[in-house]
Amino acid sequence: MAKPIEIGLILEGKDAIAFRKYLEHPTFTREGLALMREAKRDAEQIQPD
Repeated sequence: MAKPIEIGLILEGKDAIAFRKYLEHPTFTREGLALMREAKRDAEQIQPD
């Protein structure tokens, strides 16, 4: 039987520092914000009242 694929990511050095800073102070583009608003509207439409 085949061994399952393990998914993982290890960031080191500058990549780890940049990712930590992003997590502490995330930025949003206008396109990203519009996408989040659209996802919220979609989610609200499928939620039972």
